[in-house]
Amino acid sequence: MADITNTAAANRARLASENPVKRFFRATEIDTRLLGMVGAMLIIWIGFDILSGGLFLTPRNLWNLSVQTASVAVMATGMVLVIVTRNIDLSVGSILGVVGMTMGVLQAELLPQLLGFEHPAIWIITLAAGLLLGAAIGALQGFIVAFLNVPSFIVTLGGLLVWRGATWFVTSGRTVAPMDATFRLMGGGTNGSIGATASWIVGALACIAIVATIANSRKQRKRFGFPLRPMWAEYFLVAVGCAVVLGAVTVVNSYPWPVAIARKFADANGIAWPEGGLFIPHGIAIPVLIAIVVGIVMTFISTRLRFGRYVFALGGNPEAAELAGIKTRWVTVKIFALMGVLCAVAAAISTARLNAATNAQGELDELYTIAAAVIGGTSLAGGMGTIAGAMLGALVMQSLQSGMVLVGIDTPFQRIVVGVVLVVAVWLDTIYRARAK
Repeated sequence: MADITNTAAANRARLASENPVKRFFRATEIDTRLLGMVGAMLIIWIGFDILSGGLFLTPRNLWNLSVQTASVAVMATGMVLVIVTRNIDLSVGSILGVVGMTMGVLQAELLPQLLGFEHPAIWIITLAAGLLLGAAIGALQGFIVAFLNVPSFIVTLGGLLVWRGATWFVTSGRTVAPMDATFRLMGGGTNGSIGATASWIVGALACIAIVATIANSRKQRKRFGFPLRPMWAEYFLVAVGCAVVLGAVTVVNSYPWPVAIARKFADANGIAWPEGGLFIPHGIAIPVLIAIVVGIVMTFISTRLRFGRYVFALGGNPEAAELAGIKTRWVTVKIFALMGVLCAVAAAISTARLNAATNAQGELDELYTIAAAVIGGTSLAGGMGTIAGAMLGALVMQSLQSGMVLVGIDTPFQRIVVGVVLVVAVWLDTIYRARAK
């Protein structure tokens, strides 16, 4: 008993000797790497806003930025699991291209002949076929990596070339358009948004989920005797989370429909056109909702399911994982198959947003996806990574690209910047791991 009392007293003395900043981060358990990335993103936003004369931090640009980030963010969630297991997937952009082209041909040329144009089942069949094709391609590559012992770098580098060539052969180089009207909703736009009221409902549900998650976490810690965060830290995390959610909803609800579209809507619904114009908010875009749902599901898979624990065990120590009875080869196949499914989801978002399937679709997306995962804290040495970090990394990468376009920087220099950012991110990861040891 005396030992326990002395230990507790020593811990209190150690905490009291820490500076306030360290005590704050220890109490709230905020990931400092994630916080640093948020700070870097804010610096990028403010910098581009100044350089663009106040055009970057506008509701319109931020709404478009969220839509543009969606497809890469979806793929980045899968890239986390791939890299955690000490593998790499260089073929994600090409898989997106071939799946997108296949879905385009299905809904623009093949299915209308069988079912008729704008048949309600067209988009469902198209999406299901795309998901199956993506899963099959991913599983094939995973099988070659796991059972034929070919390095993932080589397999997916070959896949990058093979599937990009296959994209061209699907239509002999033709661009396929237009897409099914319901399918196009997945790409955003005026109709592909849920409006102000539904956005506030989503925001309220998200705030309730934040409160429930933190309360459940505290309950579980108490149940198993783990250290508890101070109550002020719990309240702080709830307040910050809800403020971010409601702030984001406010921004997307501040971006109105274009005047011409709003006028057509008013005429079609018999609404009198007011003198100052009709303000109809876009609200949250459907592709952003898809990306958020994918992020939640992938977080659940990686942190709550046995499969997720196997993935991180495999990345931390492959030999020990195999000796522990984990079927590491099949885990690898499943990871690549899941990556293929996520590429198909990203292909649906990209094809719907463009309202066309093109041969250039997905080019260089492998670079942005890998960069997003690495910038988000996923270690190339394996065993470490978070889904939320990768999605935030995708937002950082897209912010850089969008900002450079907004201020008129040439495309070659944009690629130079992205390449430099990727190298710096890996360098910082190396430093972080060296200090952690």
